[in-house]
Amino acid sequence: MELDSLIQRATQYEEKTVAVAAAEDHEVIEAVSEAVKRNLAKFLLFGDKEKILQIMEEHGSLASSEKIQIIHTNSSSSAAEHAVKAVKLNEANVLMKGNVPTATILKAVLNKEYGLRAGSVLSHVAVFEVPGYDRFTVVTDAAMNIAPDLDQKAQIIKNSVGIARSIGIDKPLVAPIAAVEVVNPAMQATLDAAALSVMNKRGQITNCIVDGPLALDNAVSQIAAEHKGIKSEVAGQADILLVPTIEVGNALYKSLIYFAKAKVGAVIAGAKAPIVLTSRADSAESKLYSLALAICSAK
Repeated sequence: MELDSLIQRATQYEEKTVAVAAAEDHEVIEAVSEAVKRNLAKFLLFGDKEKILQIMEEHGSLASSEKIQIIHTNSSSSAAEHAVKAVKLNEANVLMKGNVPTATILKAVLNKEYGLRAGSVLSHVAVFEVPGYDRFTVVTDAAMNIAPDLDQKAQIIKNSVGIARSIGIDKPLVAPIAAVEVVNPAMQATLDAAALSVMNKRGQITNCIVDGPLALDNAVSQIAAEHKGIKSEVAGQADILLVPTIEVGNALYKSLIYFAKAKVGAVIAGAKAPIVLTSRADSAESKLYSLALAICSAK
């Protein structure tokens, strides 16, 4: 599976609108430019209008596009507030972070008056195209929840399953990752994994198959699973890797990008609308894939 297929899938839905907070950023405008060229979405760009126009001039006819509207704001916090309000008022379907600190945009998202709270845990869901693999690999949560407890992990699974189903993985196979594939009372990750598996079997976590604990090797490699004699519907073919802590997720996320040369698109799920919360260091290509992923999950 290739992430380019998400762009094709996203263009098949009714055209969505993306609200961008603090859009005065070269990588963001490059991603917006490419998205407009591919008829991916319309955009509301909040931020310093003069700076946004200056960057847009470098992208030729982008400034005259009917798919883009610029709304001037005096600060990044104001841009975040206005972008969140646009989604809240159904003027936009997706929220995208621009040149604004993550804490600033999340403060607006979680605002009790105009924010996008939906009553569930917000979590980061990353979809990877890994060279040599014939399927997407979903990693969660690599950026939001530091050390989630059992209930939070159940919510994180539900969020990631929703994203996976929106891109065509109808019944995702979920592997709660631990250092070992047996339950060890001294290792909380294995206890939580076993509990999540039971919750799935009893209908508390639906639309997926959860089985764990599984170590990373036997979650993604059938050969490794066979060597260890593991019999499981998930082992060797997991679609979703649920990591126990943010450190594990962050290391796995960056290892896939830098060592495996994987491509990635990522969103924050669990709010009233998907949020594209990429790093300012992410490439325009990654931002484009994240946009496509958000649009697919906003349908």
